[in-house]
Amino acid sequence: MTEFNLQVEENNERLDRYLSQELPDLSRSRIQQLIEQGNVQINGKVCISKKINVKIGDRITLEIPEAQPLELQAEDIPLDILYEDDQLLILNKPAGLVVHPAPGHPDGTLVNALLAHCPNLPGIGGVQRPGIVHRLDKDTTGAIAIAKTDIAYQSLQAQLQAKTARREYLGVVYGAPKVESGTIDLPIGRHPQDRKKMAIIPVEQGGRSAITHWQLLERLGNYTLIHFQLETGRTHQIRVHSAKIGHPIVGDPVYGSGRSVGVNLPGQALHAWRLKLQHPLSAESIEVTAPPPRTFTKLLEVLQRRIALSN
Repeated sequence: MTEFNLQVEENNERLDRYLSQELPDLSRSRIQQLIEQGNVQINGKVCISKKINVKIGDRITLEIPEAQPLELQAEDIPLDILYEDDQLLILNKPAGLVVHPAPGHPDGTLVNALLAHCPNLPGIGGVQRPGIVHRLDKDTTGAIAIAKTDIAYQSLQAQLQAKTARREYLGVVYGAPKVESGTIDLPIGRHPQDRKKMAIIPVEQGGRSAITHWQLLERLGNYTLIHFQLETGRTHQIRVHSAKIGHPIVGDPVYGSGRSVGVNLPGQALHAWRLKLQHPLSAESIEVTAPPPRTFTKLLEVLQRRIALSN
């Protein structure tokens, strides 16, 4: 275990801000995580509030626990690699692949596949989610970035928080929006009755800011192909926002309408199409486009054919 002992020399500085200034090798998010996990003491008492103000003379102890041994098993699962170097990996995730282990999915996940492909991942970004900086839902396909080093992990996380990483999606929705483009700015939080779902929740009730930009690409009768760009990255964000404005993603088993479109889909017709970010070391721009899966393109072909036959 690594321990830091500090004595405050200025008043009225938020605890997490003070620690991030004094310990520049640790990211702000990592410091906040350590606080929440009870690894910070002020004057000998554990403090789990990152917002508390420290005072002159306060003695602060921060402990960084040793990385827990990773109990996950490496599994030889094929990966569709779009980009790779010694710092990061960008994959085209298929439908049905869970990103990281969770109750009900202890193995067969993207993390299990990554451990076989990158043996040095354990310890980067957390025990159960090594290298995972952002996630895609089980049945959402497309581009996902994986950090292969601590430097890459901190850099990619910072880019996501600063909203400089660009994440673009393609989705087929029910209905025909009246306008060509728009922005959905509605906070998202855990559904108050169904803990497996997310919902539009006011910020004062625990919701977190969620912003989705969208633009209509193709009208397909009573369906529409839409280009989405995420400004924030909340769980199920596009799916919740689309449903809220009356145009749920086709095939969404949780937030959708339940209507059959006549195409056998593995899940929601939502694809992480393009990912743009800065390389963690060189700062060069990297832009990767993930080809949509056959089920997605087949859905478009069926809808386009229906339009042609009706004209």
